[in-house]
Amino acid sequence: MSDPEFTPYTEGQEKFGSWFINRVGRMQTTVYELTGGRLWNKFLGSPVAILTVVGRKSGKVRKIPLLFLEQGENIIMTASKGGMSKLPIWYHNVCAAPSVHIQVGKRKREYSMREASPEEEADLWPKLEDMYPSYREYRARTEGIRHIPVLIFTPIDKA
Repeated sequence: MSDPEFTPYTEGQEKFGSWFINRVGRMQTTVYELTGGRLWNKFLGSPVAILTVVGRKSGKVRKIPLLFLEQGENIIMTASKGGMSKLPIWYHNVCAAPSVHIQVGKRKREYSMREASPEEEADLWPKLEDMYPSYREYRARTEGIRHIPVLIFTPIDKA
């Protein structure tokens, strides 16, 4: 898996990258929600959904645009943070939350989350990389630094 072409980001690159992701993410979330997912529903050709979770410390509602893969009724996402050395904050909030909401287009549903097993990850990574080839780079940049979790969101039936 190691690719010498991709090295870890510097501290300055990560600081700027985090700032940029936050600013663009807020704009994308606003446009996505205002248009029912008709605009800004893709990132470099890959599908985007809006993950809504309550902050574990602040108690505030947090909305994050994330790439996703549908597997039946399940939604698959990664805590990649663009290949940066630290997990995204939203990941910790999702792990602490009993449920989250995910908006795909106009559809909003409640989900529970679990992390994929190593066997599931082995099956899902090629599909995720087919959907968004830059995941290969992200994994190469974080190799030996951290694991990028693959998250499986299952709908919570309200019947």
